[in-house]
Amino acid sequence: MIAILKYNAGNVQSVQNAIQRLGYETVVTDDVTVLEAADKVIFPGVGEASSAITYLKDKGLDKVIIGLKQPVLGICLGMQLLCNYSEEGDVAGLGVFDNEVKLFPAEDIVPQMGWNNFSQLEGPLFKGIKESDDFYYVHSYYATLGGSTIAVNDYILPFSAALNKDNFYAVQFHPEKSGIVGELLLKNFLEL
Repeated sequence: MIAILKYNAGNVQSVQNAIQRLGYETVVTDDVTVLEAADKVIFPGVGEASSAITYLKDKGLDKVIIGLKQPVLGICLGMQLLCNYSEEGDVAGLGVFDNEVKLFPAEDIVPQMGWNNFSQLEGPLFKGIKESDDFYYVHSYYATLGGSTIAVNDYILPFSAALNKDNFYAVQFHPEKSGIVGELLLKNFLEL
């Protein structure tokens, strides 16, 4: 069973639909017992970092998430909350990834909204995926590059398109809105 984390952020339904299209049973939950027993956990999100972190802490989910032992996939805001710190609301993140989340400088259109590819792909999430494949992005904040970076995007400046540390994976783009190639990435995660 695939648990999709329910918290104070949007986009949960489209992630659930994408996973179910791949033939997996899902549950949207903030129940600790269910999260810990799940085969995989997906931490999606569209929203604002400081209010989302406050919600997670109020529910005690911050400690639960970082203690999970099964594969976990953070998507968009979910990825950013797994980092050390976010400029959005000036908040400490969950600290899984040793990256900071910063606001794009206003040198181009912010947010980055639309299709973009990436480079320097590493690891099992990208099995069958090429650097020329486009994924859908919508974000004003980005995760810096670091030791956990497994894919790099360049919009205004280079940033982490994807991260991995131990059982934690995260992507800035929205695989659930990225057509066939996004479906392949989700399938790769679900088959870890």
